[in-house]
Amino acid sequence: MIIRMMTAAVAAAGVLFAVNANAQQPAANPLDNVPEKMPFSTPYGAPISSERAQAVIHAAEAEAAKRGWPVNIAVVDSGANLVAFLRMDGAQLASISISEHKARTAARFRRPTKAFEDGVQKSDFKYLMTLDDVVASRGGIPLIENGKLIGAVGCSGGTGSQDEVACMAGAAVVNK
Repeated sequence: MIIRMMTAAVAAAGVLFAVNANAQQPAANPLDNVPEKMPFSTPYGAPISSERAQAVIHAAEAEAAKRGWPVNIAVVDSGANLVAFLRMDGAQLASISISEHKARTAARFRRPTKAFEDGVQKSDFKYLMTLDDVVASRGGIPLIENGKLIGAVGCSGGTGSQDEVACMAGAAVVNK
């Protein structure tokens, strides 16, 4: 009887150890995944011209004005240098530099700033906030012509989704 009780106790301890061992194993780190192809590797192209940058600004402004959203709109070239800027009447002053920052981030990292927002918000990739010049807020869109990045547009002054809608309208001038 004692032997059976000891055997049962040892078996129960073994089950508990196995359950605890499984519970203590950390979840796989999604950052350990190694993609076959390099993501966001659009090659840089010649910088956007002032004329094209103005067309992007006007399209973004038209969309924002149609909706009653006063925003700031910045267009940078492929080297993330400011080419054109517009502050719509009534757009908040703090968003001037934010629109420029969104555009620079989209150009330098060759991806929409929403990718950083999703990384922080949905995937809990806190490390993104340690990268220089990152804005983890939607409203920065790369401008791609003939498969090459020629610049980016950034909008700020509304909610992130409003900024993104205005930027998408501006980017549509180039991104076809």
